[in-house]
Amino acid sequence: MIGRHHARLLQTGGFARFAGAVDPAGDQYGAVLDPDKVFPSVEALLAATTPDFAVIAVPTAQHAAAAAELARAGVHVLVEKPLAGTVQEAEETIAAIRDAGVRGAVGHVERYNPALLGVREHLHEIGQVFLISTERVGPFPDRIRDVGVVMDLATHDLDLVRWLGGEPVAQVAAQTAVRMGREPHEDLVLITGRLRNDTTFNCVVDRVTPTKRRRTRILGERGMLEADTLTGDLVLYKNASATVADPFAQALRGVSEGDAIRFALPRPEPLRTELETFVAYIQGDDDAGVVTLEEGLHTVQVAAAALRSAQTGETVSP
Repeated sequence: MIGRHHARLLQTGGFARFAGAVDPAGDQYGAVLDPDKVFPSVEALLAATTPDFAVIAVPTAQHAAAAAELARAGVHVLVEKPLAGTVQEAEETIAAIRDAGVRGAVGHVERYNPALLGVREHLHEIGQVFLISTERVGPFPDRIRDVGVVMDLATHDLDLVRWLGGEPVAQVAAQTAVRMGREPHEDLVLITGRLRNDTTFNCVVDRVTPTKRRRTRILGERGMLEADTLTGDLVLYKNASATVADPFAQALRGVSEGDAIRFALPRPEPLRTELETFVAYIQGDDDAGVVTLEEGLHTVQVAAAALRSAQTGETVSP
C-alpha cells in the first residue's frame, strides 16, 4: 500500500528519475505510469538498470532479504518501517548495508509529519517534559498478515517517544490482546515505559477501533502540546498562574488552565519530505535528518521487549 505512494512521488515529484518498481504480482493498482518499468523481481530490475537508491516497501518479513540483495548490487536503501521483523534480522540488515558500503535509512514517516515537527519546534515552551502519550487506533487492515500490531503500528510510536523525548527507551511494560482470530498476532497493545532521562511514556495502539485516531500529547512543567497527525494540527495548552482567594483552595488547585494556541503550520506531504531527505542524505548530507539504521534497530529492540513483557508479565529493558 505504501509502495504505491512512493511510486507516485518518485514519478511526479521532480527530485528523482523513476527507474522501476518490483512486484511479483504485477502493478495491480496502476501505480506505475510506464508498464515497461514494472519488474517481477529485484534480479530482473537490476538486469535492466542499476538505480541509485531503492525504497523497500514489502511485507516486514521480507525486508532483510530485499535490503541485502539491493545493497550487494551497490544500491542505497530506504527501508520502510520497521527495519525488520526481529532484532536478529535488523542486525543482519545493518551488517549487509555496512558491508556493501552503501547508505541506508528507515522510513519512519511520522517524523516528517508537520504537527510533530511543530512539537519539536515548540518543546521549549513547556519546559521539562513529564510524559509523552500517543494514541494510534483504527479499523483492521486486512492486508497486514505477517506481523501483529506491535511491529505494524506501535513501532511508529516507539520511535516517536525516543525522538521527542531525546533519549533511548530504558524500560517497557505491555499488555496485548488477540481479538481478530489471527493467532499469534496481537491486535491491541498498551505500552508504558520510561526513557533513560526518566521521562515516562504510554502508547495505546490497536486495529480494532471503528474510527481512526492519531494523537500525540507531550505534558511538561509549563503546559502541554497536543498533535493530531491525521489533520496536521498542533495546539499548545499553557498552565496559568491563576490565584484563588482561599489559600487552602489555592494549594489544592495545582496546575490551572491557561491560554491555548493553535499553530498555523505548513502542511507538506510527509512521505515526500521523507524521500527528499533521503535523497539529500545519499548525496552526502550527513545532517539531512534521516532515521538512522541504528535508530531503526533500537525501535525493533523496544518492540521486541514490549512483546516479551506482554508474554511474561514483567517490565523489560530493551
